[in-house]
Amino acid sequence: MATKKKKPAAAKTPKKTAPRKPSGKPAKAKTTKKLNESLILAESAVRGILEKKGKNVVCLDLRGIENAVCEYFIICEGDSNTQVEAIAGSVTDFVRKELSTRPYRSEGWQNALWILIDYVTVIVHVFERDTRSFYNLESLWADAEAVELVKKQA
Repeated sequence: MATKKKKPAAAKTPKKTAPRKPSGKPAKAKTTKKLNESLILAESAVRGILEKKGKNVVCLDLRGIENAVCEYFIICEGDSNTQVEAIAGSVTDFVRKELSTRPYRSEGWQNALWILIDYVTVIVHVFERDTRSFYNLESLWADAEAVELVKKQA
């Protein structure tokens, strides 16, 4: 049997590209854009919370805290497990519809006393009222600055 010899691959010549011109934009452009995206995501999450009548909404800016787990914490509460579940579902729906973003991870849906929704740069904590007072996350992150994302709460 005769075996066919493979032809050697033709050497590819690298394409010539024009040298990149400096854009004149500051080096922080990507960082600023990322921070703006985080704030927009936080605002969308708050709209989802308010849609289901979430109470005592607090947004903490963690960017100034060394080794913080994210940029923003959003903490709110509901009166019952059913409402906590509805609020968390509303948050994921609003963020998905407005920003086409899904959470990296979420947990706590089984008993709905504390549902955590992790968007990496923004973490949303939806508590049942007594569970929120027990864990008191606001005091754990007391160094964080509160951000006003809600104009008027009922």
